[in-house]
Amino acid sequence: MQKTSIKKNFMYQMIYQILIIILPFVTSPYIARVIGAEGLGTYSYSYSIAYYFVLFSMLGLSNYGNRIIAQNRESQDKLNEVFSNVLAIHMLFSFGCFIIYCIYAFFVAKERVYAIIQTAYVLSGIFDISWFYFGIEKFKLTVTRNTIIKILNVICVFTFVKQPSDLWKYCIIMAFGMLISQITLWIPLKKYVKLVKPEMAKMVIHIKPLLILFIPAIAVSLYKYMDKIMIGTLSSKAQLGYYENAEKMINIPLAIIMSFGTVMLPKMSNLVSSNNRAEANRYIGLSMKYVMCLAFALAFGLAGIGKVFAPVFWGKEFYLSGLLIMGLSTTIPFMSFANVIRTQYLIPTERDKEYLSSVIGGAIVNLIINGCLIPRYGAIGATIGTIVAECVVCVIQAWVVRKELPLKKYIVNMIPFLIFGFGMFVVVYGYGRMFDTGLKTLFVQITIGAFLYCGITCIYMYVTNDAFVVSTIQKLKMRKKGKS
Repeated sequence: MQKTSIKKNFMYQMIYQILIIILPFVTSPYIARVIGAEGLGTYSYSYSIAYYFVLFSMLGLSNYGNRIIAQNRESQDKLNEVFSNVLAIHMLFSFGCFIIYCIYAFFVAKERVYAIIQTAYVLSGIFDISWFYFGIEKFKLTVTRNTIIKILNVICVFTFVKQPSDLWKYCIIMAFGMLISQITLWIPLKKYVKLVKPEMAKMVIHIKPLLILFIPAIAVSLYKYMDKIMIGTLSSKAQLGYYENAEKMINIPLAIIMSFGTVMLPKMSNLVSSNNRAEANRYIGLSMKYVMCLAFALAFGLAGIGKVFAPVFWGKEFYLSGLLIMGLSTTIPFMSFANVIRTQYLIPTERDKEYLSSVIGGAIVNLIINGCLIPRYGAIGATIGTIVAECVVCVIQAWVVRKELPLKKYIVNMIPFLIFGFGMFVVVYGYGRMFDTGLKTLFVQITIGAFLYCGITCIYMYVTNDAFVVSTIQKLKMRKKGKS
């Protein structure tokens, strides 16, 4: 396989992840005003239930498929064999999940129309082979195709969704957009892999590791999607609407950070399989530094603008979403730290049981807190549950690798970014308190925060002779000399 640039792959994957979130997010001010918190909550509830069926159909493929393809990509024959056998397992599970969901949608669901529409989304799970392209590091291909589909989605939303009664149209656009997006990835597949006849003996060997990585996926979903189902069931659809928008806001910076982990997973898996641990550890150290630098910037930045952003962006009805943004933003550093450990150490080194224990711990804590707080506090209760859950996951993952990785060094390196981020938050939040909620105030907050954090961070990195900053400055000097 041809070697690819980590920087380019990171950019492609970052764009891919952001598009999944940001294009629906672009439509959210419009949707919030057209269908309101109640309608948004209804959509979120139906989507969250359908998501669980897609999750079961995918097993642990997002991580295992990526890893096993990366480990076998050097041999075309081996790649063909592994892909065909893993795909066969995926198809069997996906088809079974689709049949069960159809029974639920047509005979069990209370809001039947929306549940039936979501069958298209559940069907998309059968065709999802993005894990293969990530494993061979062909991120550009997925980005290009999905960009077109996502943009068409946005156009359709603004064209066809005009009033609260058009909620069903919004569901159709989102569900069928996902289905079409997955189907298009099959078109160029024959360029990279050849399907061979699956063999039961070779399929079976993949089931155990798939299930091991499937359990943490389920556990993570308990505090990513089950909280929405619990809000819709134990509180109200309006509370779910407030929570849905706040989570969308938090998911944008997380998409940037998580995309880095997705890019590094096949690279680290390949390094581990080649017994190049020294290079792998070097990458982990660099990743931790830059990821946490970004994480604190995004966390404190969002917390600072949350109360101004929500009513400006979604309308006064969604004021509560601003408070939820402030709360959920505290999870970003914990999730970022855990993501580096998970995608660059635990999964590549096949420490799946340790990964499993961390997310199960977080899921149990989250369910307990949600069950106690959501009936009384609604979306705020779910926010508290998510914060505690992410902290628990991060602490457990750090604990299990404490003897293999220099965690103390990582923490010391991130302290300056914590201080810079908190300083930015004080200034940005203080400015928002001084002036009326409005677009001008929000713009000034974002501008001040960006210049303040970026300026102080660049100066710090230059003074400490950070390799990336120094090399960037040298390149700029070389370009100026070349022009002169």
